[in-house]
Amino acid sequence: MQGRPDEVSAILRDQLQRLEKQIQMVGVGTVLEIGDGIARLYGLADVMSSELVEFPGDLMGIALNLEEDNVGCILMGPYEHVKEGDEVRTTGRIASTKVGDELFGRVVTPLGEALDGKGPVVSTGTRPLEVKAPGVIARQPVKEPLHTGIKPIDAMIPIGRGQRELIIGDRKTGKTAIAVDAIINQRETDVKCIYVAIGQKISSIRRTAAILEQHDALDYTCIVAASAADPAAVQYIAPYAGCTIGEYVRDEGGHALVIYDDLTSHAKSYRQVSLLLRRPPGREAYPGDIFNLHSRLLERAAKLSDARGGGSLTALPVIQTEEGDYAAYIPTNLISITDGQIYLEPELFYAGIRPAISVGLSVSRVGGSAQTKMMRAVAGRLKLDLASYREYRAFSQFASDLDETTRNILRRGDRMTEVLKQDQYVPMPPAEQVIAIFAGTHGFWDDVKLSAITDLEDQLLGFVHERYPEIENRLRTELQLDDELSAQLSAAIEDFKSRMDRQNLITEDAASEQGHEAPDEAASSDESAAGGSLTDPDE
Repeated sequence: MQGRPDEVSAILRDQLQRLEKQIQMVGVGTVLEIGDGIARLYGLADVMSSELVEFPGDLMGIALNLEEDNVGCILMGPYEHVKEGDEVRTTGRIASTKVGDELFGRVVTPLGEALDGKGPVVSTGTRPLEVKAPGVIARQPVKEPLHTGIKPIDAMIPIGRGQRELIIGDRKTGKTAIAVDAIINQRETDVKCIYVAIGQKISSIRRTAAILEQHDALDYTCIVAASAADPAAVQYIAPYAGCTIGEYVRDEGGHALVIYDDLTSHAKSYRQVSLLLRRPPGREAYPGDIFNLHSRLLERAAKLSDARGGGSLTALPVIQTEEGDYAAYIPTNLISITDGQIYLEPELFYAGIRPAISVGLSVSRVGGSAQTKMMRAVAGRLKLDLASYREYRAFSQFASDLDETTRNILRRGDRMTEVLKQDQYVPMPPAEQVIAIFAGTHGFWDDVKLSAITDLEDQLLGFVHERYPEIENRLRTELQLDDELSAQLSAAIEDFKSRMDRQNLITEDAASEQGHEAPDEAASSDESAAGGSLTDPDE
């Protein structure tokens, strides 16, 4: 069957009219040298800073150094197949990662690719890794509490939504334990969590994911993993990827908590990348912009104004110190950027006081504005009292005889130290924290043996929950402790003490010895009460 010439001409003419010219301009360059996770490229005259560059074999890189005659590029994966003279292409895309609700409940790379074997992450949304932090007009003051479920933190070093609170301490002192507990405590809240693991062992990241899944916390948590086996470039972009995922939640009007564990490894990976790119080194061989590196990351944490949706992004960066040297270069940088720090002391940890939070060196610059009224009522002077107790305890070791006032201060301080101990993975609701701290600060445990306080506290909470549920309900709904409720709570605790075993009370002879009892000796006498199960807190 032969077609008619006029019909063929009409079809061709119609197709030519519909033809759309699609011309894509692609910058093409050449690999000058490659090695140590760094490539130097020639010919990419129009490449942008932080633009994704495509190498052979689907390898991606990020352009960091834009020099006069070449481009320094960091590589995001294995590069053994790439050699000198290979062709590279620009993509026109700034380095970005996937965002969206689909990432929660997953373990992903900094670029949003799945690592947990549950299939690919199906998310169409992407955002640049680095954006400008919200300005002053776009923010509002930090005034809404973000409860961690950890008694000493919520009582003395409160964290608010939109705050940046540093967790700092030596290796194996419980830094990761605090971060994981804070995530688990968001189970009943509307806060979504992002845990960024930087430079950790793969087994440690798997263990963290398993713990969160075991406590039903993985569903609202996204783990961004850049393990020690990944290139330095991947570790360098990991916290920015986690921050971007949290910003998506914040900008949608939600609340997010992002944990960077840890920024010491992040600084080291950036130092490695910078030295390989031949950037001039400064103090401790870190590049001159190391302060800017972390400040532009942490400044993105904010509580947005109501006009912007009222969302928040709270940051808990983690820093590892060496031999307790919190005055080192990177720790002092981050202390000056953040809104306070939670300092963990090795001596307290090894003495069985866990979490091993140093009251004197820890601070929250937001203060009581990030606390509920009921917590402010019971913990108002707790931090000052504990700090003075530490001084009395240090001097009491040299005294042969102590006056009654000093003995009372030491007795109360010993018991408050015991009250503030807490096991791992059991965060406590705010109402229960208030009841527990109220019993300690109002002297109800002053005549109770140290070794019995932890067990009696659990019994007291169960007693109030069962026999005086209206007290707990009012604390939970009203979030304040007025005189009437204080009287009811005092009566409930007196009722509990009248029913408890009298063997838990100290005798007159033992009372005089209590003033000379060192806190480490008191803690070691009852290892279970000291949280002895925390054998691997920071793996």
